Amino acid sequence: MLLKNAVLDRIRSGEVSLIFRRWKRAGVKAGGTQMTQRGVLSIISVEVITEHDIHDRDAIAAGFRSRSELLADLHDRNEDIYRIEVAWIGDDPRKELRENDDLSESDLGNIIAKLRKLDANSKRGPWTQSYLQIIADQPNTHAAILAAQFGLEIPTFKPWVRKLKALGLTESLRPGYRLSPRGNKVLMALTKQ
Repeated sequence: MLLKNAVLDRIRSGEVSLIFRRWKRAGVKAGGTQMTQRGVLSIISVEVITEHDIHDRDAIAAGFRSRSELLADLHDRNEDIYRIEVAWIGDDPRKELRENDDLSESDLGNIIAKLRKLDANSKRGPWTQSYLQIIADQPNTHAAILAAQFGLEIPTFKPWVRKLKALGLTESLRPGYRLSPRGNKVLMALTKQ
């Protein structure tokens, strides 16, 4: 579920607690969380509703001035309307993780073991070190350029980078990526092996 920064800021402040979307099927699950560019959201409830179920109070809770403004924003597509109740949990935990480069030998060993597992589970073979290296060598380079160097398209390349980001090793830029302090330390350890 993509949300604009302005909406995320209003969720964080408590001004917005509902999101409405037209989907063929739910993009989030009740009880789950959603990682966003600003932080983490709790998905409290998800339900399919009709336009008649939407009231002005719902529109206001979703950051709109009126029901008619919300309905105009939903666009008239032949898909179900989902009412999603959300709450702010906190900042992206990966931020703190990627800044932590005070790693013991045991910490480094655990991270490298996770990278080796990602390599082992890949049908393309080992990839993690080469991805880290190319990001280190070419920070701020558009993902399409990086992907092309591996003979890949962006939709194939980006999910793999997100796996590295989840470990706190990379961070997204506009454009491209860079290694985090943690990622630099891990790459140095990998190159010494």
